[in-house]
Formats: sequence, C-alpha cells, structure tokens
Amino acid sequence: MTPPRIERALLSVSDKTGLVELARRLAAAGVELLSTGGSARTLREAGLAVVEVADYTGFPEILDGRVKTLQPKIHGGLLGRPDLPAHRAQMEQHGIAPIGLLVVNLYPFRETVAKGADFETCIENIDIGGPALLRAAAKNHAHVTVLTDPADYEAAAAAIEAGGNTGAEERKRLAAKAYAHTAAYDAAISGWFAGQLGDDFPAELTIAGRRGEPLRYGENPHQAAAFYRSGESRPGVATARQLQGKQLSYNNLNDTDAAFEAVAEFERPAVVIVKHANPCGVAEADSLEAAYGRALACDPVSAYGGIVALNRALDAATAARIAELFAEVVIAPEVEDEAAALLAARRNLRVLATGALPDPAAPGWTFKSLSGGFLLQGRDNGRVARDRLEVVTKRAPSEAELNDLLFAFRVAKHVKSNAIVYAKEGATVGVGAGQMSRVDSSRIAARKAREALGERATEGAVVASDAFFPFADGLLAAAEAGVTAVIQPGGSMRDSEVIAAADDKGLAMVFTGMRHFRH
Repeated sequence: MTPPRIERALLSVSDKTGLVELARRLAAAGVELLSTGGSARTLREAGLAVVEVADYTGFPEILDGRVKTLQPKIHGGLLGRPDLPAHRAQMEQHGIAPIGLLVVNLYPFRETVAKGADFETCIENIDIGGPALLRAAAKNHAHVTVLTDPADYEAAAAAIEAGGNTGAEERKRLAAKAYAHTAAYDAAISGWFAGQLGDDFPAELTIAGRRGEPLRYGENPHQAAAFYRSGESRPGVATARQLQGKQLSYNNLNDTDAAFEAVAEFERPAVVIVKHANPCGVAEADSLEAAYGRALACDPVSAYGGIVALNRALDAATAARIAELFAEVVIAPEVEDEAAALLAARRNLRVLATGALPDPAAPGWTFKSLSGGFLLQGRDNGRVARDRLEVVTKRAPSEAELNDLLFAFRVAKHVKSNAIVYAKEGATVGVGAGQMSRVDSSRIAARKAREALGERATEGAVVASDAFFPFADGLLAAAEAGVTAVIQPGGSMRDSEVIAAADDKGLAMVFTGMRHFRH
C-alpha cells in the first residue's frame, strides 16, 4: 500500500539546526505542524502556525515536562497502520489522527556529561519521550518517515514537495538511522552510569561509534573497512584536521595513532617515526629539526613510507627535512604556515594537525576483537618514575645513563613484544620488535644499529626490555653489543642469574617493577 500524502508532522528537537527552513517547506506543502516546548517557540517566532502537543492531546505537560508526548494520540498516530481495517477503526473510535512525519533529536546528554555537570543535571538530560517516539516511528516506517539528522531534511522536504511523501526505501534507511541514534544514546547513558558506580566491567557493555568515513579497504585490498569515531575527546587521528593529502587508509590510521601516542610520551621536542605500527626511530633534542635528524638516522631504510609524529608545532626547518623523505603521514599538534607551504608540493602526503597532545597518563580503554567477542582493557598509561627504579647490580647507573634508560623504556612501551630498544643520548640507535624470543629482538636491534650508524653504534648505549629477561642470553647479547646499562621490569625466576651476568660484564641494571607488553 502506498502511504498517502503526509498531513501531519511532529517536530520536537534539541538541535534546532535547519528546523525553521524544514518547517516552512512542510507548511507550504500543506502539512500540519505539531510541536513541543522550545521547538514550538522557535517555529512561532519564525511566523509559523504550530499546534502545541498539549492542545492536540487535550492533556497538559506534567512532571516538569517529563511527560508530554507519552500519549495515545501521539503514539497511536505514529504506530497505527492505515492498511489494517482494525487499526483504522480503533483510530477513528479514539480520535487518533495519523502522524506521517516525525522530526526528533534527543536531549544533549553526552554534551551535558562532557561539560562536567553534576549527577542530577545529567539525569535530567536523559531523554525519555524522544527515544520512545523514534522507536515507534521507526517500527512503523512503512507508513511514517522519521528524521533524526538535519543532514536528511533537504531530501525529505524535496520528496514531500514533489509527491507528498518519501519513498519506501528511504523510509527504511531513515528508520535504521533512528534505531542507531537511540542505541548510541543508550550506550552513552549506560556507560556513564557504569562510571558513576565505579563498574569498569559491567555485565552488559554496548559500544557506540559514528562513522567518520568509509575506507577504500582494510589491511589488505580484499578486506572492507570503515573508520568510526567513539566521541572520546582524546587528541589524535580521530580529532585531527587533515590539511592536505590523500584519504587516510586503514593502515595509515592505525600507524598514525601509534606514532602520535608514542611521541606524546616526551616532554622535550621529540620525533617518532613509525613503520607498521612500530617505532623505527625516536629522538628528543633541543629542537624538532635536530630530533628529526636523529630519529631518521636510527633506521632510514624502514622510515621510507613511514609515519612522522611530532610533539611540537611543525616548523619550516623540520618540514624541509621531512620533505626530503617519502613519508605517508605527518602528524603534529599544529603546523606553521611556512611549514604547510613547504609540504604542499608533496600533494599525496597527508598532513594532520590535532590541536593538542594526548595525555599518556590519562585513563582510557582499548579493545581487541576475538572470534565471538572482544577483549577490553585499560589503556597502558603506566609511567615509571625515576625514584621508583630499583638498582639491582653492584654498579648504579650514572645520571646520563639513567636519563637514557628512562627514555628507552618509554620507547619500549610502544614497540611490539618482544621489544628491545637501544638508546644513546636521547635517541634510539636500534629497535628490535615483535620477535618470538627476546634474544632475537636483542640481536636484531644491534644488527640494525650497526647497519644504520656503523659498527660501534651501540657501544656506550643503554638497552630497555619491555618485559623481564627470562634467561641471561638476551642480556649477554646486549652486552656483546657494547651497552653499559640495562632497564627491565624484573620478576623472572632467574633474576639472580641475569643480575650475576650483568655484574660479570660490569653493567648497571635497574628494575622497574612494571612491564609493557604490546601484542
């Protein structure tokens, strides 16, 4: 059955973007306008004739506005099926007229929470009538058009002007969008409530996201993919402005996030270069340009086609150096005008400005999908304090070694396990990542250091391990490379053997008591 012309619309929105223009077009098409509260005032002030819901139902708003649209004349008008004689008869019996168009978006609950409002204010911004209206209209989408997004107003108005109603497939699409809207809203409320109760792992958990853009493909061309934003305000790829370049790919987004999270670990001007989600060069210095040069020197082969992340505004001098490298993405809190102009010639290079750095110590959550479920854990926001280090060898590290040890351990936190990082004077000289044995990571890091910086690259360096050395062999491999100091979590059954090996080689070693597995 083809729905008749829309004769009546209910408009009740929190976000009034585009409301007046839509209502004008509906009124010009002969649609009666029902509305509530602030929406009705907005429409009247624009000179439009509006029927208040309370006048339409014959029942006033009560309980401070908590009950206004929860009425049979409203829900019957949305849920009634004109194709069923019994429905038509009951609607006529009770004086219920069909409502063919619903325009609703919900109380600003998330925005209220984001402003730091108190508990009672947040509770009062939980919409009750709105979700009920949306679900009713969406259920009866064969006969009712439901609009939750101002972006859909133009197409709906044009269809009503042209033919009196929207198309069946469009109503189905809009219904799906309405259910997604209410689901995300409920997810925000349940997540907030769990937080209020201190329940980090509630019995039922709903995750909501808003699609940013579809991607050409996923990790590989045969995999479909899209990028969704969670609404978290943490600065990074989800909040960044893309100043130039091609669309970001799935792998670009993943690697850029890893790079920017890593560079935020450092207080001094720092640069992190990432390839396949692993840092291949990290350095801090008195200037970004100097830090970039030292980060690139660690592994210039792997840096080709990588991601460059900076923890300061990108300046012209550093941009000129970056422009010499084929990079996929550059991300920084800000990009100076002269730097942007220098990079503009590299039209395919993606340049992102985030406005700020993420806080490495801030709490948060990470997810990993499994077949039939997912894993949820707190973000690794652990940071080792200098005064919490335990010196376990006969020789304590010097001040310079201690600085490099802390630097190297911060880098190791962002390297896939098993992770080994060699560092010297605030820069990585070798990185070993993702190996099945820690001794292999240690040897690979030393080999890469020699290939990039020369045979003596690791002499006088320090080494960081993301987890304990289960045997002395990994430490001995580092000692063979010429390191002078070691930082590791400790906690192995063979700690005493590892400590004895370090003492035998004259190494200083400290335990952190904290590991940084990254799988």
